[in-house]
Amino acid sequence: MRYLGRRLAAAIPTLFIIVTASFFLMRLAPGGPFDRDQRLPAEVRANIDRAYGLDQPLLVQYGRYLRALGHGDFGPSFRYRDFSVNELIEQGLPVTAELGALALLLATVAGIAAGVIAALHRRGLLDRTLITLAALGLAVPTFVLLPALMLVFGLELRWLPVAGWESGSLRSLLLPVVALALPPFAFIARLTRSGMLDALASPWIRTARAKGLSWRRIVLRHALKPALVPVSGYLPPAIASIMTGSLVVESIAGLPGIGRYLVQGALNRDYTLVLGMVILYSSVLIVAGLGVDLLYGWLDPRIRWRR
Repeated sequence: MRYLGRRLAAAIPTLFIIVTASFFLMRLAPGGPFDRDQRLPAEVRANIDRAYGLDQPLLVQYGRYLRALGHGDFGPSFRYRDFSVNELIEQGLPVTAELGALALLLATVAGIAAGVIAALHRRGLLDRTLITLAALGLAVPTFVLLPALMLVFGLELRWLPVAGWESGSLRSLLLPVVALALPPFAFIARLTRSGMLDALASPWIRTARAKGLSWRRIVLRHALKPALVPVSGYLPPAIASIMTGSLVVESIAGLPGIGRYLVQGALNRDYTLVLGMVILYSSVLIVAGLGVDLLYGWLDPRIRWRR
């Protein structure tokens, strides 16, 4: 609990640095949220800037944003009229969370299973087949894989919808989930295979085999946990890969998640919307990193944190 408290306390200045850097970087980018092809009259532009506080000095705007952020208010969206950033996150977060959770679950379960099977059939046909599939998963980017899946399973075979979102229907999420899960699946499969081969060559495995334990019990009880240590270390990058990939996937598949808001907010210079999304994504990654550090101690007691 002391370690958990220290990590949570360290997350606050980390988020503060992220917010500060993002705030000023957004302001340094050329253009503004109300720049359009046709120049607005000076009095209209002044009224808009005054309404959103953009007429204030930059440090004053920064202080006002931090004050509102301390109350959990991400501010109004500059481009989505009559909507606050909190309302946009509330609308899109369930879709993105469901998409990301399913992709992470599929990649983790399938990757661990494939890695274990490949290690148990080392240098066999099954091992080479799984390693080839993992290599393809690393080589094909998401923005290429998803249209290919849509072309085959949506347009040619007509098994699954090409785009759109139906609440409670997994059919509309299946292709985006597979496209998001394939790259982390490839990494997890390769890491599991390598970790399992190292674990099976360990002295305690030879001792367990000499005692006459069944091969299934040796793999599940004694080899799997140490083999998953490198996999657990990859989980934060896997979550980051899925979160960044969802930006493209949601735009291609027409899913109403928060990924499209981040893309549109960056294109439209919607300062508050981009900042809200950056804070949300950063918080998820910080919590994921903390969870993985705690997972290390469960998988391998030798690396548990001590005073």
